[in-house]
Amino acid sequence: MKNDLISIIVPAYNVEKYVSRTIDSLLNQTYSLIEIICVDDGSSDNTYSILQNYAKKDSRVKAYTKTNEGVTKARKFGFEKANGEYIGFTDADDIVDADMFQRLYDNLINYCADISHCGYVVDNLNGTKEYFYNTGCLAQQDKKSGVESLISGSFEPGLCNKLYKYDLLHNLFQNDIMDYSIKMNEDVLMNYFLFKEANSSVIEDVCLYHYVKREGSATVSGFNKDYSLDKIKVKQIIRDDSLGTCWESTAKRAFIVKCLNIYNVFLDENNPELKDELSAIIKLIKDNKADFKHLNLKYRLLAKLLLISKGLYYLLYKLMT
Repeated sequence: MKNDLISIIVPAYNVEKYVSRTIDSLLNQTYSLIEIICVDDGSSDNTYSILQNYAKKDSRVKAYTKTNEGVTKARKFGFEKANGEYIGFTDADDIVDADMFQRLYDNLINYCADISHCGYVVDNLNGTKEYFYNTGCLAQQDKKSGVESLISGSFEPGLCNKLYKYDLLHNLFQNDIMDYSIKMNEDVLMNYFLFKEANSSVIEDVCLYHYVKREGSATVSGFNKDYSLDKIKVKQIIRDDSLGTCWESTAKRAFIVKCLNIYNVFLDENNPELKDELSAIIKLIKDNKADFKHLNLKYRLLAKLLLISKGLYYLLYKLMT
C-alpha cells in the first residue's frame, strides 16, 4: 500500500489564463493528503512557468514539462510520476469543489469500490449553470452495470469527476492498449478499459466538478470533422472489444446510434466536401445491419430508412429536428 495519498494528475496545454484557478481549487481540498502532478504538454505560452511557481511555493505541487503528444500521453506521463494509492484527474481549465476528493475517497472506501465518481456542472460563458444531474442519489454498481452505464451514457463518461485505485491505471498503461491518435472521447475509451477491469464502482450524484466553458475550448469551438469521426472510432473499438461479453448488445447498440448521430451532425453542416465521410458512415451502418435488432424502435427505423433512401431520411430527420 502507498497509504491514503491521492495523486491528482493535471495535463496542461496553453492554459496560462486559467490554470491558476484550477490549482487553487485543488490546493483548497478538505482532503489534505494529496499531491498535484502538473504535466505541461509542450505549451507555447507561460503555462509551465506558472506551474513551476506553484511547485516552489507548495510541496504538494509537482511540475513537469514534455513535448506535445496529446492529453492521453500527458496523463500517462503524470501517472508514472504518481506516488498515491488513488488517482484522480483534473483538466487545467476547470475547477473542483473543496470537498470533491474527500467525498470520492469516502465513498470508495466505505463501499469497497475500485472507482468512485460524482456528478458535474457546466459553467457556461454567459454565467448560467447546467447540472448533470444533481439528484443526490448514491448507487453501487457491479462490473456489468458499470460498463453498460458508461457505454450507454447514463453518467458522465469523463475522467475528471472520478477517483480510481492505482492498480487499475497501472494495468491500463502497462498493457499499452490506448489508441493515442484519438483526440476526442479518448477519456470515454480509457474509462471503458478501467470500468471493464473494476469489480465495482460507486456514484454519488452530487455536482462537485465544474466544466468551465471558455472561448477556444473544444466544447465551444463548433464543428470539427476529425473530432466527430473520433467519436465513432471510440465506439467501434469498444464494440469490437465487447464481443463475447455480457454487455455486447449494449456496445453494438451504442455504436450504431453514434454513427447515426454523427451522420446527422454532418448533414447539419450542409457541406459537399463531407460527401465521402457521409458515405463511409452509411457503409459502417450497412455492414452492421445484423445489429439493428439491438436498437429501439426509433433508431431501428432511422437506420433502415437511411439504407433505403438518403433523401427520405433527410426529410424525416429535418421534420424531427
